[in-house]
Amino acid sequence: MEMIHFPDMAKQPLAYHDEDFLESTDARPIRLLAEYLEPARRFRLENIQDTVVFFGSARVHSREAAEQALQVLQKKRGRRTAEHARLLKRSRKAIKWSRYYEEARELANRLTKWSLSLEDPHRRFVVTSGGGPGIMEAANRGAFEAGGKTIGLNIRLPFEQGPNRYITKGLQFEFHYFFMRKFWFAYLAKALVIFPGGFGTLDEMFEILTLSQTHKLSKKLLVILYGSEYWNEVFDLRPLADWGAINESDLDLLCRVDSADEAFEELKKFLETHHMVPQTAQEQKAPGIAKTRG
Repeated sequence: MEMIHFPDMAKQPLAYHDEDFLESTDARPIRLLAEYLEPARRFRLENIQDTVVFFGSARVHSREAAEQALQVLQKKRGRRTAEHARLLKRSRKAIKWSRYYEEARELANRLTKWSLSLEDPHRRFVVTSGGGPGIMEAANRGAFEAGGKTIGLNIRLPFEQGPNRYITKGLQFEFHYFFMRKFWFAYLAKALVIFPGGFGTLDEMFEILTLSQTHKLSKKLLVILYGSEYWNEVFDLRPLADWGAINESDLDLLCRVDSADEAFEELKKFLETHHMVPQTAQEQKAPGIAKTRG
């Protein structure tokens, strides 16, 4: 009898091991779900119940770095051009701007030390940032120097710097989807501290304010606006209320402060009053996964 020969069939990978499929348009729902489930698992394993999020500019440098940059420019005496004068002016502004780096670092340090002193089986009010440089680095650095855990929710972009070195190992997250990153900023947060920043900072702030205004968050959330000198020049919400675009009470969604001492006292008072015990049965059963509406 003549033998029938079949062509060799290459062993096919399992669907969830197939990289071509996982990177395809068809698998986008799987990737979205992964950016929810994978962070949720890590937060649960790290026993993290909730966070305090720091937002602010990536362009703010530490005072030491800003002073060193100015010294370098001042030594270039043979290059006194209009461009050099512009750079000197900007560098001097950077030293003034650096106060926010140092104060974010101090605030995160004090908040973390206070959190570590709490008699709680879970990690509470963990300092969280977008994971990059500037104010984000300052917040992670302050918490790191206090000996606590600290989270970085980084977004992977082709032109951005990588995560800063002060994020706790195992708590550095890389997101592809902006809205999943924003979800994790809001989901665990009990308070936000908004330092001076640009479009990204404003975007995050107004999104959280909208969620709070429309009662899409089932928890009380404190939003601190840090630095009146900066923010008073940037925007004024009063006309929104005067024209009827928002309610008068919506102006109270922001708490304005001008020092690390003032910010820490506002945070401590708010967190002790509203969040020192788990607010829901779900929080008690599953640290790291807070209850939201919808």
